[in-house]
Amino acid sequence: MAIRTRTTAPRGDALSRQRIVEAAVELLDAEGEAGLTFRALSARLKTGPGAIYWHVANKDELLLAATDAVLATTGAGPDPRASPEETIRGVALGLFDAIDEHPWLAVQLSRSPWQSMTLRLFDRVGQQVQALGVPAAARFTSASALLIYILGAARQNAANARTQRPGADRTAILERESATWEGLDATEYPFLHDVAGQLRDHDDRAQFLAGVDLILAGIRAVAP
Repeated sequence: MAIRTRTTAPRGDALSRQRIVEAAVELLDAEGEAGLTFRALSARLKTGPGAIYWHVANKDELLLAATDAVLATTGAGPDPRASPEETIRGVALGLFDAIDEHPWLAVQLSRSPWQSMTLRLFDRVGQQVQALGVPAAARFTSASALLIYILGAARQNAANARTQRPGADRTAILERESATWEGLDATEYPFLHDVAGQLRDHDDRAQFLAGVDLILAGIRAVAP
């Protein structure tokens, strides 16, 4: 593989790294990771692959840059008036909404869990755990539990959404799934049979936040 240097930008190159990353996010939203190729990106930007390679070394670097770009706009800035719990809920919902809008994001966060933006999210959650007064010995476990739930639940929601065709009627889907659960043998599947009605009426976002609150309740139990 030829070694490239970046000492001088190609003459007449009107591209910027930001433009390339924005186009990559658009491609990922439309086609998923498989659709993000330098050929497709070149066509979208109306340029040659060489001009893109001058700004971005390879697809892995581009995926990391796209992930960082999306996460950088996730959630509002810190509110000094907000309680630690409110701040954690804001971070969680911001990430949930970002993954709901950009389903490929969940895969990237799982693939490289300790990349720069994930570390920032972990640190922000950890600061709020400290602010809750959690003993030092329990802070890492508490913050990890929150982050693992937030990423895992958001990823599962995105995966569920990908299984449905665009424009599908969510109410009809839940009705069918709920009817399936209600039709299960109550002796073999007692729990699913019992909560089938809740499946029909539940809201994914509200359920996600309720899970965050359950973990926060456990964290508060170990705080002084």
